[in-house]
Amino acid sequence: MLSKRFEILEKEFLTGDVVRMRINAPLVASHAKAGQFFIVRVDEKGERIPLTLCDFYPDGTIESVFQVVGTTTAKLSLLNEGDSVLDIVGPLGKPTNIDFTETRVACAGGGVGIAAIYPIARALIKSGKDTRLMLGARDKEHLILLEKIKELGVKFDIATDDGSLGIKGFVTEILEHLIHEWKPEKVIAVGPVPMMMAVSRLTGKYSIPTVVSLNPIMLDGTGMCGTCRVQVGGETRFACVDGPEFDGHEVDWGVLSSRLSAYKREEEESFKLFKKDCQSS
Repeated sequence: MLSKRFEILEKEFLTGDVVRMRINAPLVASHAKAGQFFIVRVDEKGERIPLTLCDFYPDGTIESVFQVVGTTTAKLSLLNEGDSVLDIVGPLGKPTNIDFTETRVACAGGGVGIAAIYPIARALIKSGKDTRLMLGARDKEHLILLEKIKELGVKFDIATDDGSLGIKGFVTEILEHLIHEWKPEKVIAVGPVPMMMAVSRLTGKYSIPTVVSLNPIMLDGTGMCGTCRVQVGGETRFACVDGPEFDGHEVDWGVLSSRLSAYKREEEESFKLFKKDCQSS
């Protein structure tokens, strides 16, 4: 039986496969900053996976939002309020740098990336930056954390793949409009690799500084294993300690995509076996 050290205090399915959890983790909460993440291990036989720090509170709790895409996230989603996870390590990664000269900042969040862009946007607003948000999802059911976004009190625009909320299209279409009408001086994007790549290519045409938060496969979170290596500016960098945020115009998106796809088939097979075991038990 696990101790209550990392107890799950709140659990909510935001969609059929996206879960929000609030977990007791006082040391992480007291040191966390926007842009950072933590690593969780569900049980003694579990792997270590990185999760977004969506929020962190003075009462010593942290909040994360994750999508069930593999065995570990599936196991985590089966836990309920009152259960505990075995280990939490964090906060990890470098916080978002908000000490820059640009004053107009556009933040793009796609899918579960909205959970990561929320504390970043909040920090920018608190620092006095003129901030606009762009939110993207496949449909209105998958547009998460809308109430938290509204509480920020700044203008935001929405794009959904099917047009069920906001414009029918992608955040890049919103961004193109903002570039001409609002003229952002900096862009920060968090979301699926294709979205961040498209944002970076668009802003590159206009020479707008762009920051992206990379999500490679990660293991130890300390830079020792090298699993999270990425190519940025022609150099090998480690997302867990050098990032997770990098210059979007310098990221080798081809290398990142190929490394992610290399692990995808193995994870899918493992996930199928896990679901089969759950159904038979």
